Amino acid sequence: MDHTLDAPGHSPDSTSPLSSGLDTQPNALPVAPSSVPDPAVILSAETTPTADALDGNVSPDASGDAAFTSRTDLSYLSRYADAIRQELSKVIVGQQALAELLLTAILADGHVLLEGVPGVAKTLTAKLLARTLAVPFSRLQFTPDLMPSDVLGTSIFRPNKADFEFRPGPIFASIVLIDEINRAPAKTQSALFEVMEERQVTQDGTRYTVPDPFVVLATQNPIEQEGTYRLPEAQLDRFLFKLNVGYPSVEEEISILQGHHAGFGGMPLDAVRAVLTADDLRGLREQVRRQHVEPKLLEYIARLVGQTRAHKGLYLGASPRASLALLNGAKALAALRGRDFVTPEDVQYLASPVLRHRIQLTPEREMEGSTADDIVKQILQQIEVPR
Repeated sequence: MDHTLDAPGHSPDSTSPLSSGLDTQPNALPVAPSSVPDPAVILSAETTPTADALDGNVSPDASGDAAFTSRTDLSYLSRYADAIRQELSKVIVGQQALAELLLTAILADGHVLLEGVPGVAKTLTAKLLARTLAVPFSRLQFTPDLMPSDVLGTSIFRPNKADFEFRPGPIFASIVLIDEINRAPAKTQSALFEVMEERQVTQDGTRYTVPDPFVVLATQNPIEQEGTYRLPEAQLDRFLFKLNVGYPSVEEEISILQGHHAGFGGMPLDAVRAVLTADDLRGLREQVRRQHVEPKLLEYIARLVGQTRAHKGLYLGASPRASLALLNGAKALAALRGRDFVTPEDVQYLASPVLRHRIQLTPEREMEGSTADDIVKQILQQIEVPR
């Protein structure tokens, strides 16, 4: 028996008031088409941000950015992406690469693990991104005493009907922010396995479907280990990306200080408006799934992931789920950059975010000071790039 549950007061399939506002306001964005239009358009690939804040990313070659005839109209996707970036920039200074990769994950229908020291706006960025989407949102603060029922929900006995009623937990939302995910014990972590992979919760033999879309944005601190639990490999493998959020540059930090000093440091989250509905997002995801990928690129992805299983510096390689993550992520990234086809540079750019949490170094390599990103760079140099 299957049931579809939405967060209380929300319906992800219904048209949001914000959606109608997008159609009537002067600077409104157009509604994304349900199918890809036939006419070809001329698009110019945008200049892509550097990945200095995200350790281990390979910056693509900008020399390939030129005008070309697109077989798919990506103008809707580009306008929505630009609008989301503009909304985020109202509060967040810098972090362009982080915003691009978060948008890539949203379009690729994947979960994201954000890792960084306290104070680098991990949680704030996730909350702001959720506010740009007119979908149900919930936040969970993971603690050592958190139980699975606190996340998934529980069955309540109703004496008047002599039966049990399932009360959905906060996981039943489209965007779920889990703060300090590594502070919950293994019992609670295992409760996320089914819902992250299958988008459903099984309770008392009944399946309850979470809203569509469904994305988990989780944060963790890599420094403080007291009172934390290492995430199981099976759970890490369910995250599309692991993003290392670094410190801002000196210029960016000066801008933060200037804004705070001028009185804008306390800008409310209400300043960020929703620009994308659930229906719009589903239409854009369908466009991403139709992106063109050459057979040679599929082989390139398989060889990259396969090399992690044969590398002498690794005792745990990436699973086939990593290959799928690399493919889906590359499709979404290419669409964000104005192309309806995937290039080797897209795959290389996403190799570290996709693989860094799925591979484990041997003790010898760890003692030498090597990191997962170092191994990924070596593998990228070993595999021949298709042309």
